[in-house]
Amino acid sequence: MRYLTHEILERFCGYTCCFRRGVSIEHLGSCARLSVSVRPQSDLAHQLDLKTPDNHFGKGSKTGVKILTESIMSESFDCESCKESLYGEKYIQVDDVPHCVPCYDRLYGNTCHQCKELIAHSARELYYEDRHYHEQCFRCSRCGCSLADESFTCQNDALVCNACYCSEFSSKCVACNKTVMPGSKKLEYGGCTWHEECFICCGCEQPIGAQAFIPDKGDYYCVPCYEGRFAPRCARCKQILVHGGVTYRDEPWHRECFLCTGCKTQLAGQPFTTQGEDPYCVKCFSNLYAQKCVACNKPITGFGEGKYISFAERQWHQPCFKCSSCSASLVGAGFFPDGTNILCKSCNGK
Repeated sequence: MRYLTHEILERFCGYTCCFRRGVSIEHLGSCARLSVSVRPQSDLAHQLDLKTPDNHFGKGSKTGVKILTESIMSESFDCESCKESLYGEKYIQVDDVPHCVPCYDRLYGNTCHQCKELIAHSARELYYEDRHYHEQCFRCSRCGCSLADESFTCQNDALVCNACYCSEFSSKCVACNKTVMPGSKKLEYGGCTWHEECFICCGCEQPIGAQAFIPDKGDYYCVPCYEGRFAPRCARCKQILVHGGVTYRDEPWHRECFLCTGCKTQLAGQPFTTQGEDPYCVKCFSNLYAQKCVACNKPITGFGEGKYISFAERQWHQPCFKCSSCSASLVGAGFFPDGTNILCKSCNGK
């Protein structure tokens, strides 16, 4: 419609009509009505609906209809693409150029990514990552539910609703066998997953949460429960061994509790021996219980040069077992006692 039409409407109706995109205009007295329906993306569909102006020519005046119609029809108003007349038809303007609805849809409409059909100007159109969909085509590829107002994700070019995604890709809690929803707190250990509230101690049945825990044959215990049930106790002080310790006579000991019976020195990490059931360091055992070498008068402990030779209730360190006359070693050789002395065969024959 050109300005000639506007002038005619103003002349007969007493009102000025102008075209503005996105606005629906109605004139008082039903002289003329420009209907504009809005499609998605702000495209406008117009329909020119001419009515007799009751307030100027009387209701249904043929004269008024004839003059107005002849004036309007005096210039063409056609679709830019197919050249069909747009009088009495809906049309859509693109940069002030009118198109009939079929031509507009064909030229400017988008194709639905799902059904590959054209999306009409009057349809609700949804788009995601440069893909366009009919509202009814925007659905979960697994369960078919509508995603128009739901959260969703895209997996291998397929739309998936949140429920299907969680069921298919999220881990399940080994305790309750329910899906661990994205964003919720979870605990993982040994390839298994728990809801935070499902990871509980097998002893007190309280949630362990971020506290330290101890696994035992497929069960999990908080530290107090495990210590109370399973932790070994020191043979001396009877308290729980939390970590470390030594074993003596198949019993656990705290390192600080495993002491020499004589001098009370810690024996962990150093050689020791026993007298009866009591442990002793080498020094205390040598001083208290070890035999003395006849030759050097030092204790024979069994440590270091531990081999010794015993004869007639006398003992010698192996290196000390020599001829009293020539000092030749008698280890593995014959010898002859001579009072408190011992002689080799040569010295004995002199």
